[in-house]
Amino acid sequence: MHIQILWDRLADSGIQIPFQRMIESILDLPADLYENPVFLNGFDFKRNQLDAVQTLNRLHNAYVRRYSVTEPVLLVVSQDLFMRGVDFVFGLARPSAGVSVVSTARLYNSFYGRQDSFDDLIDRLSKEGAHELCHLFGLGHCNVPECIMYKPETLYDLDGKKKTFCDGCRAVLDEEISYRLGYR
Repeated sequence: MHIQILWDRLADSGIQIPFQRMIESILDLPADLYENPVFLNGFDFKRNQLDAVQTLNRLHNAYVRRYSVTEPVLLVVSQDLFMRGVDFVFGLARPSAGVSVVSTARLYNSFYGRQDSFDDLIDRLSKEGAHELCHLFGLGHCNVPECIMYKPETLYDLDGKKKTFCDGCRAVLDEEISYRLGYR
């Protein structure tokens, strides 16, 4: 089993390989990196944001179903994401469809008036990407603030997470991966 990372053409270049390696390290699974082949719709010009739900619908219908993809898919975009009733989301997953999306927009220090840092960006994107991918493996949100599966509401919450799992979430992930690989 491999993770499929789709990198949107508008997303920043130069961070794909470090991000891919970090995802592989966190999940202990290989990840393949591809240019996003799907035209994204759902941009709301009034909000200047991309609708995360519409993006997942499009990704599922135009990529997963069309090409019979059975592996978990993570799309990385640069546009800020939202969903109805929420001002923004760092990312979103649809486990039933095997697709997830994360945005780099709010992961940059400059979004908050600070000096940008390559290390901060990779750290945040890796934690949020791993979080959304783990939803595709059936993990829910965790109450342990340092765990990858803790739901961050703010950048402070995201920065407080580590690139590891609590014991309970790691056990659930390992069991699900073993099941999917046929070891159980």
